[in-house]
Amino acid sequence: MRNAKRASMLKGAKMAESNYILTPEGRQKLEEELHYLETEKRSEIGERIKVAREFGDISENSEYDDAKNEQGMMEARIAEITRILSEATVVSTPKRSSKVNIGATVTVNMGGQERVLTIVGAAESDAHNGKISNESPIGAALLGHKKGDKFTVTGPTGRETEIEILKIEH
Repeated sequence: MRNAKRASMLKGAKMAESNYILTPEGRQKLEEELHYLETEKRSEIGERIKVAREFGDISENSEYDDAKNEQGMMEARIAEITRILSEATVVSTPKRSSKVNIGATVTVNMGGQERVLTIVGAAESDAHNGKISNESPIGAALLGHKKGDKFTVTGPTGRETEIEILKIEH
């Protein structure tokens, strides 16, 4: 009986892991990328493979190998985007909220530096462009707070960072 209960719990944990959260903008961006990959990129790589085959023996043909590798990576990305879009929950940011929600852009003072962060689902996070996941330590800590709130966040390395919310935009 214990094994059945444990298997059921593990199955539930796996299902929870695959629950993607997207903003409407993130969903649109993924749909556009999928369209590009399925139309333009797929035919472009197909043409590269065709041209590389014309060079003769494909066993020692680096152009053919490169094109086939790129095709494999592209097909994997298409499958990943399709899975994300089929399993994702699209959340829209409330227009009038004084609290930080998914989709909100938050200006914070982090350890003396002002930063602008947008809280998004993990599938669309991009730290270089200020889009942080709601599952990250800072993203999770920001959710539910209001302008003027001050708190401390412990990062993945164990370092503590003081955060003050300066502005929230939805």
